[in-house]
Amino acid sequence: VQLQASGGGLVQPGGSLRLSCTGSGFSLGDYAIGWFRQAPGKEREGISCIKSSDGSTYYGDSVKGRVTISRDNAKNMVYLQMNSLKPEDTAVYHCATVVSDMLCPYLNERPFASWGQGTQVTVSS
Repeated sequence: VQLQASGGGLVQPGGSLRLSCTGSGFSLGDYAIGWFRQAPGKEREGISCIKSSDGSTYYGDSVKGRVTISRDNAKNMVYLQMNSLKPEDTAVYHCATVVSDMLCPYLNERPFASWGQGTQVTVSS
C-alpha cells in the first residue's frame, strides 16, 4: 500500500489549496482515507476522514468549515479542498489509509495505518 499526497505550496492567508492523494497498487475506494498534518515541533494532527462504505466525512475542530474531503473512486483519488487558510495551517500534509471505517470519526486518536510522502503547505504573506 503506497499513497502519495500532492498539491501543496505557498499561499497567502485567506487563500485556498486543493491537495490530492493517489494510491499505487490498490484501490483507495476500498479504504477509509484520512488526512493528517504535522508541523515542526508539534504532534501529528488528524484533520479529516472519508469512509469507504458510504462516503461519510469527518473533520477536526481546527479545520471544520474550511476544509472539504472528497473522493473520486473512478480516478482512484481523494482530495482535500482547503479554504480560508491561516498561518497555523502550515505543515506537511499526508494522506493515509485508516484502520477501519468505524474509526474514521476518531481523528484525535490518529487512526492511520499507512501513508507515504506528504506535501508541504505554507501559509504566509
